[in-house]
Amino acid sequence: MTTTAPLPPRTGTPDRAHWLRVAREVADDLATDALTRDQAGKPPFDEVARLREAGLLTLLVPAPHGGGGADWATAHAVVRDIAAADGAIGQLLGGHYVLSWTARFFAGPALADQVARRSAAGQWCWGGGFAAHEPPLRLTPRAAGGYLLNGRQGSVGGARVADRLAVRAARSDTGEPLAVLVDPAHPGVTSGDDGDAFGQRLSGGGSVEFDAVPVAEDAVLGSLSADEGALPPFAGLAAATARLVSAQLCLGIAEGVLAEAREYTMTREYSRAAEYARAGEGAWTGALTAHHAPAGVPAWQDGLARDPHVLVTYGELTVEARAASALADQAVAALDDGLARGEDLTDDECAEVSVLAAAAEAAAARAVHDITTRTLDVIGPGAASSRHGFDRFWRNARTHTLHHPVAHGLREVGDYFLSGSHPPFALPA
Repeated sequence: MTTTAPLPPRTGTPDRAHWLRVAREVADDLATDALTRDQAGKPPFDEVARLREAGLLTLLVPAPHGGGGADWATAHAVVRDIAAADGAIGQLLGGHYVLSWTARFFAGPALADQVARRSAAGQWCWGGGFAAHEPPLRLTPRAAGGYLLNGRQGSVGGARVADRLAVRAARSDTGEPLAVLVDPAHPGVTSGDDGDAFGQRLSGGGSVEFDAVPVAEDAVLGSLSADEGALPPFAGLAAATARLVSAQLCLGIAEGVLAEAREYTMTREYSRAAEYARAGEGAWTGALTAHHAPAGVPAWQDGLARDPHVLVTYGELTVEARAASALADQAVAALDDGLARGEDLTDDECAEVSVLAAAAEAAAARAVHDITTRTLDVIGPGAASSRHGFDRFWRNARTHTLHHPVAHGLREVGDYFLSGSHPPFALPA
């Protein structure tokens, strides 16, 4: 059984407020050209450079190892802020956080610390994925030590821009599934383009082929075996962590489209109000139905966005977003408690966290589907204009949820509710 890798103490590290401020600055920067970059669909090398310069790639690395020393609650909030500006970069960053923690979940303490120090020193951007729906790669032991990695994986997050890939491979002699770390710069690694996706065009994903790629002993991050007793309950939090990153991504996209729709709606209403004002206050007043302006407020000004359909729709969408956000916050708090428990975490506690994470992801996915669709309706014909780019929020959300369906999680939630059955071990998506 793998021993849980404890985290070094956090001393003298920037606080949560600092990192959220940094994330918002980066998000504001990304938002200025998000539509242009989405339409160009180029590999996000420049975007990764922005994240690296801001210190966000090493956010979760413990401070004694050269990183930001932040906790997962902060990382989840950062992902949401970035996703609100650019869903594809939010996905890239969220996947990086999950994969860079692979050693902490599955390796021993010494190896986990070693990987963290190397990642911080190189400011690695992590890509990869454990793709449970695909056959594992083949890992063949070498007589001289280490392994050779062969095979193809069709869905690898960040493959085109990552400094390291964490992937799932099965030993050719025992069949044991392992998490391995690979340098994509090796000539035996070939990345394919995933440019035909209609959404998340800047997430840098694609297929990867491995042809006799050497893997050192210390690049094997640990077992991914689902056999009972093979891994401690702490390792079971890996999937919950990934699900909550998925939830934050959905919530960020939902908040992003709501913010842009609000700005568009109010700009349009101010323009309409100005036209009525030029025509005379009576024209605007006559256009209002069953509404009385507060004392001292001109009727034309008070009429901004007073269309009942618009108000009700924005009200409903705000409630959806806040409800899903509240559930996600509850799940993040439970995850933080579970991570703090470390090797003392029990199976029952892991199950509770896993179910909460699955519920939060499902609620966020449903919310972003509804919000990205109905905002187009409330905006009206203007939403069809490509120059506004409202469709990118729907495309990004739908592409993400196609790759991260919530049906399995909902089944686990239902089984836990009815019979108390613990969710089976799952790999982080």
